[in-house]
Formats: sequence, structure tokens, C-alpha cells
Amino acid sequence: MDESSKKQNYILLDLSAKVEYALLALLELANHYVHKTPVTMGDISAKHPIPERYLEQILSSLRRAGVVKSQRGSKGGFVLAREPRQLTLLEVVIMLDGEQKKEECSSRETLEKNLVWDIWGEADRASQAVLSQHTIQDLYEQREARLQKSQMYYI
Repeated sequence: MDESSKKQNYILLDLSAKVEYALLALLELANHYVHKTPVTMGDISAKHPIPERYLEQILSSLRRAGVVKSQRGSKGGFVLAREPRQLTLLEVVIMLDGEQKKEECSSRETLEKNLVWDIWGEADRASQAVLSQHTIQDLYEQREARLQKSQMYYI
């Protein structure tokens, strides 16, 4: 299955570009977390197709939220401010996209809309439960496992 068909299969949970890019950046920072080595925006954007100006905005938001720290100087860059296993994917989504609020309507005309949105809310709560169970550390470990698997040679 190619990458474009994978994305088409996800109908309910819409992953914004901002969150996707943030998760990719956080994954890179998690890769350097043990050694506390700063990672530059250039390094992140060279590894992933993220426009540097957009990445700068995302990292600034994450810095203000206390998720990353920036270090100045020739050996500067960004580091995680928290352990990767303490940062859930749900936290990142809420930090960057905010919580979606549904307005309740009481008129007959919107009764049907409310019924539809009730089901949508149930799906949303289920997706939040899944995202709250996974951390940046989980992403890092899954990436490492897949990299290791792809590097195996079969005879």
C-alpha cells in the first residue's frame, strides 16, 4: 500500500499538517534526548519535508507550552524539556490544534445535526483515548523497530 492510499483510509481523525510536523520534529528530538544533544531546525527540516518557517512557528509553540527548550549559540538548537515517555500524542494535538468544542442547539431543525454530532463525539472520544495511550517514546521505539527490521538481510 503506497503512502497516498494510506492517508485516504483515515476518514474520521484528521491529522493537521501542524500536528504531523510537530510529531516528526519531536521524534527527532527524542532521538537525541538521552545525550541531551540539541537539534537544529535545519537538521529537522533536512530530514523531513517541513518548511523551516513553519517549523519555526511549531517549535515556538512547543517551547511556549514547555515541551521543548531552545539553546542559543554555535552548538544550539532544540531539546525536549520533558521525557519522551511523559508526552502523549493527545497532548501534542491539543497544544497545537486546541480542543474542538461543539455548540449544542435545541431547535427542531438542528435535532438531526445533534444526533450526527453525538456519534461524531463518540468517535472523537475513542480517538482521544487511543492518542492518550501513546507517547513520543512509543513513536521513537516503533521507528527504531521498523528501521531495524528494514535493515535485516535475508538469505
